[in-house]
Amino acid sequence: MRTVNVGVVGVGAMGENHVRVYHKMEEANLLAVSDVSERALKKIERKYGAKGYTDYSELLENPDIEVVSVCVPTTFHHAVVMEAIKNKKHVLVEKPIAFTLNEAEEMIAAAKEAGVILATGHVERFNPAVQKAKELIEDGVIGDIVSAFAKRVGPLPPRIKDVGVAIDLAIHDLDIMNYLFEDDITQVYGTMNSILDDCDFEDHAEIMVSFDNESTGIIEVNWLTPYKRRELELTGTDGIITVDYIKQSLDVYGKFAQDIEIVHEEPLKGELKSFLNAVVNDEEPEITGEDGLKALKMVIAANKSSKEHRPISLDELEVR
Repeated sequence: MRTVNVGVVGVGAMGENHVRVYHKMEEANLLAVSDVSERALKKIERKYGAKGYTDYSELLENPDIEVVSVCVPTTFHHAVVMEAIKNKKHVLVEKPIAFTLNEAEEMIAAAKEAGVILATGHVERFNPAVQKAKELIEDGVIGDIVSAFAKRVGPLPPRIKDVGVAIDLAIHDLDIMNYLFEDDITQVYGTMNSILDDCDFEDHAEIMVSFDNESTGIIEVNWLTPYKRRELELTGTDGIITVDYIKQSLDVYGKFAQDIEIVHEEPLKGELKSFLNAVVNDEEPEITGEDGLKALKMVIAANKSSKEHRPISLDELEVR
């Protein structure tokens, strides 16, 4: 595989992780980064040797850069991605793909018209425990999935200022459930509220989703718990699979109970490697812009449900 010239826009907590992983990858040649913080840029330049730009437009106009990771706050995703596409860059945009459905649709359409790849960064799909769960489900180890319960809780992260806990955390589990069930979510019911004084959005949410095959999923997320927990339990007709995202561990219970060995790997490394592989081979990325749109649609439905105190069918959500 040839080496791909890479740029990263936004080098906050997640953006710096992209920089770190790209820097280590044989497949990537990290050329430049951009951020509004000169202090952050100097840190990255000193540590990784990439050229820093305070104006992301200058980075995107660099003809040597082939792909960019967009890791800016959600409200800026649309503007940065659209300019990257205009400059014929392949783009991996961190989740959520955009702030609104209309923005996401515009980004997807623009990428198709320009002939560039638009991938969405739903990193949990590359968690080795999730990939093993997918394999076991496809092998019929727990039979047909009946229900799923996800718990993703922890303290309020100081870096999150422009979105609430549903779009920041629950979107992970909505995407994972859709991925593992291999079925469409048809209806969403959500309850959410804010307790913390220093949070302008919801800081806890409970979401229930119904799938086309009548199976269900329940998601609990919050920024109230003093410790981090990232867990998923899948109940099937023949057993149960439990996943610990943080430990990258998995257990199976039932008539096919077994010890599962998992080779640990940083999920972000798998995600970025997959993205670059799609660029080099001119293939559809594993997580497309359409996948990002679907996940965003589910979390917007949950927010709408909470405000209107009723279940929301995804068919009700139209792009305007």
